[in-house]
Amino acid sequence: MIAALIVAAGRGTRFGGDVPKQYRQLGGLPILRRTLEVFRAHPAIGRIQVIIHPQDLPLYEEAAGDLGLPPPVAGGATRQDSVRQGLEALAGLGVTKVLIHDAVRPFVTPELIGRVIEALGAHDGAIAAIPVVDTLKRAEGERCAGTVPREGLWRAQTPQGFDFAKILAAHQRFAGQELTDDAALAEAAGLDVVLVRGSEENFKITTEEDLERAALLLAGREARAASETG
Repeated sequence: MIAALIVAAGRGTRFGGDVPKQYRQLGGLPILRRTLEVFRAHPAIGRIQVIIHPQDLPLYEEAAGDLGLPPPVAGGATRQDSVRQGLEALAGLGVTKVLIHDAVRPFVTPELIGRVIEALGAHDGAIAAIPVVDTLKRAEGERCAGTVPREGLWRAQTPQGFDFAKILAAHQRFAGQELTDDAALAEAAGLDVVLVRGSEENFKITTEEDLERAALLLAGREARAASETG
């Protein structure tokens, strides 16, 4: 079985406001719900497990309580702790592969999910990513201290998919080391991880400006859909 682990335990300190960003409204629906509905509709996903902050259960129930999903798992002090606890909640349920995805990337597509799953047929891990196209600069304070070659550099996104047993073992082995993403743990454990093409639209909603961008993108998608069916 392939499971999707949706990480929604963050507090969104950069976003501001009283409501964590994953529960903010995007086109009349919570961001988290929009993300969940993409995975829920994908025929290859056999189980969805959401990880939330322990204080957010009422917000979660309002956003997704009617979707028929398993009870959410309470996250830990860090994202890495939260993912490990989510993985441990899936142990013993017959999960062979797992896709780990940020709740605040609501524009993930079925096609992208499919590409990650397909790559897992031949590799321990596969992550969505897009190549760096901008010139990169190294800074010393506010001073431009040099140009960094961008050849071979990619920006990691989610979903990040893995052999379930191997990524669970990696999380348990490197617990507390605060590596930057799940692929970093996989790399540290010596797993074979490949890149699959992501999408510029699969961005992470981190700031108010990101939410405004998401609203414009959603409005454009809905307008196109209406014109195609009208």
